[in-house]
Amino acid sequence: MGKVYLIGAGPGAADLITLRGARLLASANAVLYDALVQPELLEMARPDAQLIAVGKRCRQLSTDQRFINRALVEAAQRHAVVVRLKGGDPMIFGRAQEEIAALQAAGIAYEIVPGITSALAAAAELGVSLTRRGVSRNVVFVTPRVGEAESVSDWAHSVLTADTAVLYMASGQAAEIAAALMRRGLSGSTPAALISNVSLPNMQKVHTTLAQLPEVVHQVGAPALIVLGAVLHQQAELPELIRQAVW
Repeated sequence: MGKVYLIGAGPGAADLITLRGARLLASANAVLYDALVQPELLEMARPDAQLIAVGKRCRQLSTDQRFINRALVEAAQRHAVVVRLKGGDPMIFGRAQEEIAALQAAGIAYEIVPGITSALAAAAELGVSLTRRGVSRNVVFVTPRVGEAESVSDWAHSVLTADTAVLYMASGQAAEIAAALMRRGLSGSTPAALISNVSLPNMQKVHTTLAQLPEVVHQVGAPALIVLGAVLHQQAELPELIRQAVW
C-alpha cells in the first residue's frame, strides 16, 4: 500500500502552493487533480507521474465523487506516493472528508497538507482584512449550494450573525442570495465585493452593495466569491488611519 497526500493547491496561482505541497507533488507517482488546478502547477510533477483529471465544475461535465474515492484507493494500491491535488484548502468545501473515509475504510495511510483557501486570497487581492478591531471580530465561510439528496441548510442565518461573510460557489445565485438576506433584515446597503479567478492574471473584482449584487454579477467570471461586511466599507479610511499611526 502506498500513501495518499491530500494537498491544497491554493487559490489559483501556481506559486501559492506550500513548500511541503510542492515537494510532495514533485515526488508523486500519481496525481489526481481538480479542474481549477493550473497547468503550471502540474508541471511540478515528475515527468513519469500519472496525471488523472477528476475535476468538478458547476453545470459542466464533472467526475462523480464515488469514482474519485475508488480511483484514490486503486492508485494507492499501485503506487508508493499518490497526491490528491485539490483547489484552495482540502478541508474547506473540498469534500475531503469523503475521500478520507474511503482511504480509512481501505486501510490506506494518508496525510493532509493545508493550502490557501480562496477567501484569504480574495482578502489579499481586495486589500481588505476580513477581521478588524472594533469592526469585525468573526468571519464565516458559507455556501448556499445544496447537493443532490442533501437537506437545505440555513446558510442565511450564518451570514446574518457574522461580522464578515464569504460566500463560496455563490455568484450564480447572486439574485437569490441578495433577496434572501434582505428579506431577513440585512440592509441592502451592506458593502459587498465580487471577485473571480483570484490570484490569477484574469482576476476580476467589483465593489458594490448587497442590493446591487444581481446587477453587477455579470461583470466577473466564474468561479467567484461574494464578500459581505463593514470591513469593505472601511477600506477608504485606511490611508488616514495609517497616517495617524505613523505620526
